[in-house]
Amino acid sequence: MRVGSTPRHLRIALLGLVTALACVVGSPAAGAPPRVSIFFLRGEQLASVQRPGATPLVAMRRLIAGPTPAEVKQGFRTYIPAGTEVRSVNVANGVATVDLNERFAAGSDSGSLLARLSQVVRTLTGPRGAKAVQLLVNGDVVAARFPGISMSGPITFRFLQTPNVAVPEPPGLRLPPPDAAVKAVQQRLIELGYLLPGDDDGRFGPATQNAILSFQKWERLDRTGLLNSQTKARLRLAAHPSPISRGAAGKRAEVLLDRQVALLIDDNKVVRTIAVSTGTASTPTPPGDYHVYAKIPRWWSVPFREWLPWALPFVGGIAFHELQDVPVVPASHGCVRQSFTVAHWTYNFAFVGMPVKVIARS
Repeated sequence: MRVGSTPRHLRIALLGLVTALACVVGSPAAGAPPRVSIFFLRGEQLASVQRPGATPLVAMRRLIAGPTPAEVKQGFRTYIPAGTEVRSVNVANGVATVDLNERFAAGSDSGSLLARLSQVVRTLTGPRGAKAVQLLVNGDVVAARFPGISMSGPITFRFLQTPNVAVPEPPGLRLPPPDAAVKAVQQRLIELGYLLPGDDDGRFGPATQNAILSFQKWERLDRTGLLNSQTKARLRLAAHPSPISRGAAGKRAEVLLDRQVALLIDDNKVVRTIAVSTGTASTPTPPGDYHVYAKIPRWWSVPFREWLPWALPFVGGIAFHELQDVPVVPASHGCVRQSFTVAHWTYNFAFVGMPVKVIARS
């Protein structure tokens, strides 16, 4: 019988059966222990994990306990200081009031303070109907500890999701006059895949400096971004970079943690090599095979309350993105930072589903 000719009452019965089966499959088994969602960080965003429990107090205790070793290997991190203790949690009239000891507010790093606050607010928003969180430390309201956030009243997660700063603009450029020697270097960098055709204007600016830095990183030279004698000599003899791994046809990316570069590859040929800054030792970018799962021109980091332009997330909150501060060494929360001179190009090169391989040693 054709589907279109099925009698209406049978279609309704079949629909009801499918719905019932979906409910059975999608619902926890009767008698299964309850679980709570707690929130750690994965790169620049919050990421949830499940733990046994049912109450806000249990959720806070599980949060303070931190990620498991297996979760740490996957890039989950907590910014809640060791020694933090939960004194009490009460939910009334949609507000979860949590009282922690003084360790929670210790330290002066603004990013860490904002991240740990976002973890608490997101974890307590939901259980027992809480819509906002009032934070206390040793029974008192916290004063002027969390940058840009008043702690005098309850905080909602929506508030943390709302940008409070403008999207950063690329710096204005005043480039020097064209120079024949600079143009020759640019042409060589184009041949090797560090600059793009048409970038040989003879002016030494941020794009050329970033290309030189990318070359130095790939060649394992001193990372100066300057055209010193060592770099000039290597430029004359260097070969075009090649992928570290063999992959399927089409576009893909390799992130080389030891060299701090990313290779943008098409049909197993490197199209462009760019300098990056990946995660620090305490917030490393996890090696592995991933895929770009979204393209977001302007991504707001809830925990750190900053914009991430031209974001290409590939696992949790870990993404390629532009940032004004891109040191020559690992410095991020796990993301792959890029200069404004290349980030938009990388964004246009990538597609949702593009393979990304993070390699520890090349």
